[in-house]
Amino acid sequence: MEFDPITGEPVEEARRSPAQAWVYRHRAVFTIAAIGVVVIALVLFRVASSDDGGANPMAEGVLVEPGVRIRVEVLNATRTPRLARHATRMLRDRGFDVVAIGNADEQLDSTTVLDRTGHPEWAALAATAMHGARVESRPDSSRYVDLTVLVGAGWTPPETLYP
Repeated sequence: MEFDPITGEPVEEARRSPAQAWVYRHRAVFTIAAIGVVVIALVLFRVASSDDGGANPMAEGVLVEPGVRIRVEVLNATRTPRLARHATRMLRDRGFDVVAIGNADEQLDSTTVLDRTGHPEWAALAATAMHGARVESRPDSSRYVDLTVLVGAGWTPPETLYP
């Protein structure tokens, strides 16, 4: 005599169709097979996502070398809302460490990257990421940033969708 796994009451074989009885008797096999399929899918997904095919990580849009930390402050220098937030996401995708975001006191037509710590090559990388922004050297040791990006009205965010 078999027992119902949920209620614990005795179950008569006559209440099940032959197909149901066969599935019930082989449920452990189905469970193991389902777990195996999930494990194989996870392994294949992990292998596919970690295999870069020997590609250079710099070729995928990342401009900052691994191990280099470039602290950036992004300020919206327009009346367009959330422009600094879009620039922040784009710069982080390119490898920059955006540590501050806000609004500038001045309104600008073009985007400007300010070099605060004497690293013109970092400012040039940020200007490249911002699609041809101007670069100026304005050292300021009182700030905890290497660069300040003033997002101007001429900058348009990329078409990338974010959640």
